[in-house]
Amino acid sequence: MQRPAILTRARGRILVMFSGDPEGTPEWVRALETGDDEGYFGPGSAVWAVHSGIPTVVAGIRALLMQTLHPGAMAGVHDHSRYREDPLGRLSGTVRWVLTTTFADRAQAAAGCAWVARLHERVRGEYAGADGTVLPYSAGDADLVGWVHCVFADAFIGSHETWGGSVPGGSDQYVREWATAGELMGMADPPRTRAELDAAIAAYLPVLRRDERVDEAVRWLRRPPLGRGVGPAYRILFAGAVASLPDQYRELLGLRRPRWPAIALTGLALRSMRLLLGRESSSLRFTRRRLERLAAASTAA
Repeated sequence: MQRPAILTRARGRILVMFSGDPEGTPEWVRALETGDDEGYFGPGSAVWAVHSGIPTVVAGIRALLMQTLHPGAMAGVHDHSRYREDPLGRLSGTVRWVLTTTFADRAQAAAGCAWVARLHERVRGEYAGADGTVLPYSAGDADLVGWVHCVFADAFIGSHETWGGSVPGGSDQYVREWATAGELMGMADPPRTRAELDAAIAAYLPVLRRDERVDEAVRWLRRPPLGRGVGPAYRILFAGAVASLPDQYRELLGLRRPRWPAIALTGLALRSMRLLLGRESSSLRFTRRRLERLAAASTAA
């Protein structure tokens, strides 16, 4: 039976969010089939369990909300990002980095991180500190690299804890494994337990703040131009992301926990998306082909 046109369009928009392509198979996804090893993580890892789950959709929103609170990170987004003109383009770039680091062989994963680092070389400028002092920033600064790693790790595991299933080894194992991504991006000594991750984020509290730029970004994140096919569902996911944030960070953002059951309705929306997209992503499908090829070659040898 043919899928209704509105569902086909919605599926295409969602696949763009995941992979940058309405068919879900751009060249970088197909490249996951190539390579000479299983990568930094592999089947059975906590990272695979978390990053192949549908809660990653909400994790992306949650991570972007948290990122805005660091004035240096917000200045970089404000000065250099094209998220207003090309929201899905920016999102698909982030998705490409996450999925390549997660599923590709080690050479491709390291190259993907180096590609992002090169893009960040030109992301630099100045912003006004809380006391009006002009401060320089660079996306490669240890402070910002650490902040971005921590809020992404927190968003992924936090969303999975809320809407996903079990994680091999639990939250600590995920944080420990994903520390490898932080190291690949140049972070020194990333957190390796859930408690260390929470403490690392809390250590930024003295510099976090809400200002006009944060309010502008949050307004945009609340209602990005995704089209009628995705917009209503996205608003539920946004509410779920807000509801899942720890109270102190939600209050810093000037957001309120929705009065309606956002967590439960987000869970329902995520299950519906999984049915729409299918049980296995194209990224995982091409990755499994690589692993099957490697296993066959090992058996033959």
